[in-house]
Amino acid sequence: MKKVLVPLAPGFEELEAVTIIDLLRRAQIDVTVAGLEKGPITGSRGTRIVPDTLLSSAVNSDYDMLVLPGGLPGADNLNSDDHIHDLLQQMSVKGKYIAAICAAPKVLASAGLLANKEITSYPGSLSGITVEGMHNTGEEVVVDNNVITSRGPGTAMDFSLLLIQLLAGDKIRNEVEEGLQR
Repeated sequence: MKKVLVPLAPGFEELEAVTIIDLLRRAQIDVTVAGLEKGPITGSRGTRIVPDTLLSSAVNSDYDMLVLPGGLPGADNLNSDDHIHDLLQQMSVKGKYIAAICAAPKVLASAGLLANKEITSYPGSLSGITVEGMHNTGEEVVVDNNVITSRGPGTAMDFSLLLIQLLAGDKIRNEVEEGLQR
């Protein structure tokens, strides 16, 4: 069974986080939701989610993918956490998938993982960030080798379905999508 880590920081974008967690679990993917702090984590719209564990406890497991929900100040809070940068860099070195949506690609940029990559992000979220060779396409979802990025809350379902496709294949992705009745 594939394993995915979804870190939650205060101010996360609820629509993105819940869509990612829900759809991946529908695909029978083992999703660990890890909070940067103990107890419920409050999203940008006031929704509170209780993580499965603390990020400091989750870092010792092996994952096939790490997915960063966006939102503000959630993405900034993820970006301020040393564990996140270390995990991202370790996953990248191992050739594992790293995914970020909305404002969260800024975390990938700060971790030094977007050089010479095609990406997408929430408009304006990467303003003032210069990365050599990075091209922000503005598309809904972009895959560049092991890096997957998406534009924002409105693209969360397509983003999550693509993550399922990468981890579990077309058949499972199609089964999950069919059940959604889109």
